[in-house]
Amino acid sequence: MYLQFWNLKERPFENTPDPKFLYHSAQHEEGLSRLLYVVREGKGAGLLTGTYGCGKTLLSRALSRELEGDIFKVAYITNPRLTDTEMLKTILHLLGGSQIPQGKGEILIALEKILSSNARDGKKTVVVVDEAHAIEDPLLFEEIRLLLNYQTDDSFLLTLLLLGQDELKDKVAQIKQLDQRLALRFHLAALRQEEAAGYVNHRLVIAGAKNEIFDEGALAMVFHRSGGIPRRINQICDMSLLTAMSHKSSKVTEPMVHEAVESLDK
Repeated sequence: MYLQFWNLKERPFENTPDPKFLYHSAQHEEGLSRLLYVVREGKGAGLLTGTYGCGKTLLSRALSRELEGDIFKVAYITNPRLTDTEMLKTILHLLGGSQIPQGKGEILIALEKILSSNARDGKKTVVVVDEAHAIEDPLLFEEIRLLLNYQTDDSFLLTLLLLGQDELKDKVAQIKQLDQRLALRFHLAALRQEEAAGYVNHRLVIAGAKNEIFDEGALAMVFHRSGGIPRRINQICDMSLLTAMSHKSSKVTEPMVHEAVESLDK
């Protein structure tokens, strides 16, 4: 609606995990490099946690983009509210299984064959479970842990990455055999004020902005009202662009951000 007014080629603040919009703050850069290390070195498992809306899914999609090609085979689970058998079937399907058995034993055999075949071909298998904090059945965590039993004498046949909100740390800690196999624990925090300003301007540039659109007061207000949470920043900035357009302003100012937040919170 406001693209033409601001001379943008696409909407800059959509809450979708498009990797090209990933803002490389220090912590996001570190998180991505650590995830890449775990995967490339064939470690057993990694844990990425963070407050809702801090960019875990976007970071994992950026990771998936880094892993594109012939070397890595990635199964990305976006809905973990499954039974243990459904989870295994989904992983098998995403890794290229053409005929999915019904029985759990047969599924495990088929999965082991794919993992072994990938390893023989020099390929690394990665299983990413997003929103893993939503897993309520302890048996499902146990089934996920057992995937790490697929090993050769000197390496794991797959790397498991668990992503979720803060409570995931406590859930994993209760499963000692899984907790002890974590080669990575990384927590994404909210952005600091200078990072939040950089985040806003980065997304605008990616969307085609040629000039700064938010003035300093507006950026400070965005941080103050969002708490540095990227998802909330996106909501506020999207509405702020619309609000400033309605005022026919060439800049987004602090009062316009305040007005936008008030309209969002009604």
